[in-house]
Amino acid sequence: MNKKYGLGKGLGALIPEEETIEENNSIAAIDINLIKANEDQPRKNFDKEKIMQLAESIKEHGVIQPVVLKKDGNTYTIIAGERRWRAAKSINLKEIPAVIMDLSDKAVLEVSLIENIQREDLNPIEEAVAFKKLIEDFNLTQEELSKRIGKSRTAVTNCMRLLNLDDRVKEYLIDGVITEGHGRALLAIENHDLQYKIAQTIIDESLSVREVEKLIRDLSKPSKEKIEEKENIYHKDIKERLEVYFGTRVSLTNKKNKGKIEIEYYSEEDLQRILDILSL
Repeated sequence: MNKKYGLGKGLGALIPEEETIEENNSIAAIDINLIKANEDQPRKNFDKEKIMQLAESIKEHGVIQPVVLKKDGNTYTIIAGERRWRAAKSINLKEIPAVIMDLSDKAVLEVSLIENIQREDLNPIEEAVAFKKLIEDFNLTQEELSKRIGKSRTAVTNCMRLLNLDDRVKEYLIDGVITEGHGRALLAIENHDLQYKIAQTIIDESLSVREVEKLIRDLSKPSKEKIEEKENIYHKDIKERLEVYFGTRVSLTNKKNKGKIEIEYYSEEDLQRILDILSL
């Protein structure tokens, strides 16, 4: 018996209004070997353990929610439901329930992204890459994209900024060993090697985001010792130049941007020499 199956909450709203949609409202059993993954699927990493858990559920209960497919000649491309398809393949199912939709490649990308966002299935880098592709392919502003996917513009902007991280740090985000919050904190550092070094410290010492932010602040502001050392070198240079100029010993003291200069003389003639230099 065929069941009615619509786009579902969210999916209909994702597809551009000008997009022509032809859909088969009934569920069909499709040969699983005729189905292929979508190369533009924003999600690139699949948790093998979760796929196995889903496969066990499918063994017991079957595929409860059909996958959504697009027909490509004699085969089908997945629009939504790749995890279900992978799990079903892993237990050698011959067929899988599916709904066939006729969408453009751009609409397929958008639906795939939204499905994963709604399920929170994308890691931060996958999400950022998908946002960038949607903006470029659909010629959207970040504001328009944020309305389309139900996230704030700030969230979209912050997510896309993660693409500026060092590639090694992005791999840590993809693997889930550091969080998006850690990644945003690391953006304050321009040097990619230093980003990577701090990312390793985050992992080794299990640092929280706040601890990382403090670490970066401490690294970015010069220490009191460094400031004093810099000031000492500056004052030493002035002292030496004055001694050369006056031909005698000069003392220079400085405290809180105030101080004094003392010029020594050793006789009345020496004093007059210094006064002549000063044109006094």
